[in-house]
This record gives sequence, C-alpha cells and structure tokens, in this order.
Amino acid sequence: MKSIKKNIDRQPAVAGKFYPADPSDLGKMLDNLFEEASAKECEHVRAIISPHAGYVFSGKTAASAFNQIDGEVTYKRIFLLASSHHVSFDGASVYCEGDFVMPYGKEIVDTIFGEMLTERFPAVFTNDPTAHVNEHSIEVQLPFLHHVMKTCYRIVPIIIGTSNPETCKRIAAILKPYFNPNNLFVISTDFSHYPAYSDAMKVDELTQKAILCNDPDILMATLRDNSRKHIPNLATSLCGWTSVLTLLDMTTHNDALELKSINYTNSGDAKYYGEKSQVVGYCAMVVTDKKTEKSEFKLSESEKTTLLKIARKTIEEHLKGKNPETEQESDLSPSLKEYCGAFVTLHEKGQLRGCIGKLISNSPLHETIRDMAISSAFHDYRFMPLNAHELPHIDIEISVLSPLKKIDDIKEIQMGRHGILIEKGHRSGVFLPQVATETGWSKEEFLGHCARDKAGLEWDGWKSANIYIFTATVFGEKLI
Repeated sequence: MKSIKKNIDRQPAVAGKFYPADPSDLGKMLDNLFEEASAKECEHVRAIISPHAGYVFSGKTAASAFNQIDGEVTYKRIFLLASSHHVSFDGASVYCEGDFVMPYGKEIVDTIFGEMLTERFPAVFTNDPTAHVNEHSIEVQLPFLHHVMKTCYRIVPIIIGTSNPETCKRIAAILKPYFNPNNLFVISTDFSHYPAYSDAMKVDELTQKAILCNDPDILMATLRDNSRKHIPNLATSLCGWTSVLTLLDMTTHNDALELKSINYTNSGDAKYYGEKSQVVGYCAMVVTDKKTEKSEFKLSESEKTTLLKIARKTIEEHLKGKNPETEQESDLSPSLKEYCGAFVTLHEKGQLRGCIGKLISNSPLHETIRDMAISSAFHDYRFMPLNAHELPHIDIEISVLSPLKKIDDIKEIQMGRHGILIEKGHRSGVFLPQVATETGWSKEEFLGHCARDKAGLEWDGWKSANIYIFTATVFGEKLI
C-alpha cells in the first residue's frame, strides 16, 4: 500500500448502524450497557480484548472489558489494534492523518507518534488511511473508551492487514517497548462466526483457553484444530486473530503478566435480536500485572524527607509561575521509583486546606507526589487555590499506599490500619486509614460515612458494593 497524505479527520463509518448516531441516545445506551456489564474485578490493566459488533449484540461484553480499566489513570497513549475486514496488505496501517470524528466530538489521535512509526519502520507500518475509512473494528471501541476515561488521552489506531504470523511478530517487536504501565492496549476482535449456539460456546471456550495460555503457538494450533473439526457454518473462530496474536507476541514469556477472561456472550443471547441457529461469539478478556506477595513497602526517614521536599518545592515553583523540574531518577532511591498510589494533604494552622491523591498510579512515586502536591494546593474544588502568603503556614502530609485488596468480609478491616475504597458501578468513595483514628468512628460508621458521603450511595450501600482495603505509610513535615 502506498502512502497517501490527506491531512483530514476520519469520519464515522458505522454511526447509526452499529451504535446510535445521536450523542444523547448513545450516552443512554452506554449507561445501560455498563449497568448490565460485569463489575470491575481487575487492577493494573495493561490490555483488554473487546468485541466489535453492533452494540445490541456485543455491547454488554464490550462494556465488561472496558469496565476493568481504571478511568482515573492518565495514559500516555492508548493503542487500538484491529484486524482489517476490507483490505489485505502485508503490514499494518497507522492512522495519522487527523483525529477520529465521533458523534460526541473528536477522539484525539497521536499523529506525531504514528508518523514516527511509519517513518522509522516503513517495511511494517504504512500511513495509508484506506484501511481505516470503512473499518468498524476500532470505531466501535471508542464510545466505550470515551465513556470510561475521566482523564485526557490520545489514541494510536492501528489496522493490521496481514495474515502472516511472522509479520505479526514484527509488529509486536516494534510495539513491545510501549507495552508498559504508561500505555493501554485495546485489542478488537469477535470470536466464532456463524456456528449454532451450542457449537459456538464450545469452540469459543477452546479459543479462550488458548489465549489464556499466553503462548502464540498454542493459539495458532488451537485455531487450526478448530478449523479441522468441520463444525457446521464455522467460518472463523477468531476474526481478529492477527491482532490477538500480536498481543500474545508482546506478552508471552512474561511471568509478571496474567491473562483473565471476564465475560462471554454470543449474538444468540441478544434480547429481541438473538437467533441461535447461526451466532457470533464475543469475549471480554484482560491482561494485568500479576498479583505477587511482596514484603511490606517501607520508606526510610531520608526517603520521606525527600518526598516532602519534592512536594513543597513543587508548590513553591508553581506559585512563581515556573514548571517544576523533574528529579533526576539516578539521584533517587529505588523505593521512590516504585509505582504506588499516594495522597498529599495540606493543613493550614491545623485545618484541612487540600487533599488529593491516587489509589493507583502509573507513574513513579516521586512523580505522583509532585502531581498530587499541585492538585492539592490548586485544584481541590473544596478550597480556593493556595496563595503565596499562605504557604509559610502550610504543613504537608503524605500518605503512600499499598496495593488494593478486595475483601468479602468487613472483619478484615483493621480500624486505624486500613483505608477503604467502596465501589459500586461508577460510584466510589475513599477514606484513608487515618480517618478512622481522627474521627473515632465505629467500623459501621466508617463504612456508612464512606458509602454515603464519599460514594454517593445509601448509608448501607457498602453492603452491596465492592470493598477494597489498603494500608498507608503516613508522614508529614511535623513528624520529620
């Protein structure tokens, strides 16, 4: 495919067909789909596999995949990989001519990054937009992404045109350096096409198990075996197999990653439209950082002092209208480079003056502290932005958090030691461990206030919500 530069935004191809073209109708439909979807059960998500059919068929499963993403995380880039339904070529097409126009606005494309891929790797990546013009498999993912993400992001839309596994391996080798916590990958694919309902469930289960093995060779062998079974009307058992294969080429042999299946349906399950003689299968899957039992995270006194100095210096520089300089990582200890959630709390003469943080961060701890210091001082909606005259009277407190742990019994909560996250649907509330100590609440009051005052649920809303606990290393300028 030859490179064609048009400098135009990509227009919707399937709005009004696969999903509503009216923004209001689309928003209502997404609200309903996420309400029906599988709840969030994964943390530290690196990639999701999501179907790309019409929303009345695959929307619930797609929402289940996107429900696993933490919408509060700021990703540098979100890569969307899909296999072409319309054109064939040996490589992949990166859309970098403009942005994606959607009913609700524009999805901003990282065109500079896309151009870098096509310029540095012209044997693999093209910037010819032809593959994207009528392709639905990326477009249908974008409303789900827009619905979930609460932070700004840029997308890298990639259509894979090859059917050569070796080319997939080359694509993966180029993209693998970007498969890290700073980025998210969305893999677009449906599963079996056109077998009967019961046959679809059987063959799709085999395909899911193959993907969960995290081995490209096992996936290819399973797809071949599925084909040899001559299942009536089975046209393919994984229409986006090249995209999934590219994902596995990036993740295989990485013992720190875990693959998980979240939700399965097929078109025969669709209300009013389901027809069971010939169906298409849909599966939501995720790639996450594997949970490991680590020794308790600890900070030395000098490390605590360094973080407090970073927080104060950041606020001082911001008040002077300067951009705070990023610390040289070579000068920092390994603990300060860990990816930890953290809160920065400001007090003025003993009274709260700002408190903002992240339960999960995709940035090193020292960067998270810098970002949260600015947010607490200038962007806490409960207070006016801090001014220079107040700064001498401000005391800074930092809470560095452990990984979240989901609990099924509130007996696991140790008052004064554990903070809590209560989460139900898109509503959530957080209390740091020190809240229990400061208030003297009972455990039921701790949960009730968090549910009602933080998550916007009923007082007893925690009883039907997901509850997570975490510990915090808390230190402040008065304590150092």
